[in-house]
Amino acid sequence: MTGLRDIKKQRTHEAISTAAITLFLQRGFDEVSVAEIAAAAEVSKPTLFKYFATKEDLVLHRIADHQGEAARVVRRRRPGEEPLVALERHFLAGLHRRDPVTGLNDNAEVLGYHRMVFGTPSLAARVSHYMAGDEEALAEALAESTDDLTARLVAGQVLAVQRVLAHRNWRRLAEGETAEQVHPAAVRAARHAFTLLRDGAGAAHGPEAGPGAAEARPLMDAEGSS
Repeated sequence: MTGLRDIKKQRTHEAISTAAITLFLQRGFDEVSVAEIAAAAEVSKPTLFKYFATKEDLVLHRIADHQGEAARVVRRRRPGEEPLVALERHFLAGLHRRDPVTGLNDNAEVLGYHRMVFGTPSLAARVSHYMAGDEEALAEALAESTDDLTARLVAGQVLAVQRVLAHRNWRRLAEGETAEQVHPAAVRAARHAFTLLRDGAGAAHGPEAGPGAAEARPLMDAEGSS
């Protein structure tokens, strides 16, 4: 009975989610009411709110599985592997499998989803809130092998890099390029970005970067020391 009940709950969850995303993509997030979503999913409003506490949750639950992902990558990295190397490897793997979180997925619904999230202030604000939580979780994971300040500095930079890379990829797809066309450049950009994280900003300009380049140092080595 418990198994059947869980299956029914999952089906209801999916029905509400599908109805909401479909209506939002057709008409816009602000133009669709919760009552309309409930009617489309054939549930009552109270039932809808049992599954999704807010209207924004109807959209952003799709990225909930990625919450804390960077922290998990660091904790599950290969023995002796630097945290930044593990994070880079994970991001490159995401590009290869066209994970929507990397921005490199040209499915029409995924593109529309990103357009809606980036273009709706309340959704964008919630994404920023999620990212703050991810940054805190990553800092905690990094702090297991380095000092707190270094961990927090690195975590903030990693999350910023991933956000910039994903948005850059999405913008190119939104302008008409395919994921296949963008993939090589996306890989180069990711490798460049993580090289900067590991080696410092001086790496962007080479040995003749000028004053200050000599002070650039890796953000974190294999043991997590600054």
